[in-house]
Amino acid sequence: MNFKVGDKVVVIAGSSKGKEGKITKTLKKENRVIVEGVNIVKKHKKGNGQETGGILEIEAPIHASNVMLIDPKTKKRTRIGHTTDNKTNKKIRISKKSNEKID
Repeated sequence: MNFKVGDKVVVIAGSSKGKEGKITKTLKKENRVIVEGVNIVKKHKKGNGQETGGILEIEAPIHASNVMLIDPKTKKRTRIGHTTDNKTNKKIRISKKSNEKID
């Protein structure tokens, strides 16, 4: 999976199509991500002695193929590429649209 926590993404498919947000959590084994403000579901929680119960609204995971990274330069969605940095010889992520390094 090419996404990291903190990446700004846009949803390209599903009921939340067109919404933007930051990735708060990645689930690598399931190839899913949790994006803040996207794919809100209602969860019914039973109360116990310390906490009250009720209906909570939480963000559910969404498949990684349904989101695309937002290019930091052009502010449009882009694909992610990989290359090696000449100075440090480390693998880095780059934007396919503007060929800029993604932090």
